[in-house]
Amino acid sequence: MKSEPDECSIDDALAAPDATVAWTGVRNYQARNFMRDDMQPGDGVLFYHSSCPQPGIAGIAKVASAIRPDPTQFDAQSPYFDSRSPREAPRWLLRDVQALRKTRLLPLAELRADPALADLVILQRGSRLSITPVTEAHWQHIVTLLQA
Repeated sequence: MKSEPDECSIDDALAAPDATVAWTGVRNYQARNFMRDDMQPGDGVLFYHSSCPQPGIAGIAKVASAIRPDPTQFDAQSPYFDSRSPREAPRWLLRDVQALRKTRLLPLAELRADPALADLVILQRGSRLSITPVTEAHWQHIVTLLQA
C-alpha cells in the first residue's frame, strides 16, 4: 500500500492511536477492488512511501478492519471529495491499517535490481496503483530483505 509521506508516513502511522490509520483517498477502481475483494483483517501490508525523493518500502503493517465507506468522498472540503458518489451506495471504500514496525527503507531501485522480484506487480511497466497484491513468495523475500 503506497502512501505519500507528506500525507501519512510510517512514522505518522506508528504515532496514531493504536498505530492505526484509515486508508482514505483511494480513487482508482482497480486499487479499490484489490482492497475490497482481496484484503482481509490480519493480512500483512508493505507500507510503501511514494512521491518522495526516495520511494520504497518503509515499514510493515496489517489490515486492521473490515471494508467501509471512505468518508472523504462526502466531504466537500476534502481533496478526495466525489460529488457523484451516493451516500446510499458509496463508490469509495477504505480499510484501517495498523502499523507494526518501521523497517530500513527498501528503495525502489533495490526492488527493481532483485531478480526474485522481477514479476512483482508494483514493478511492472505502467503500474501506478496505490494498492497492489503481493504473492506469498514475494512477501517472504521482501521481509528477508528488510531484515538484512
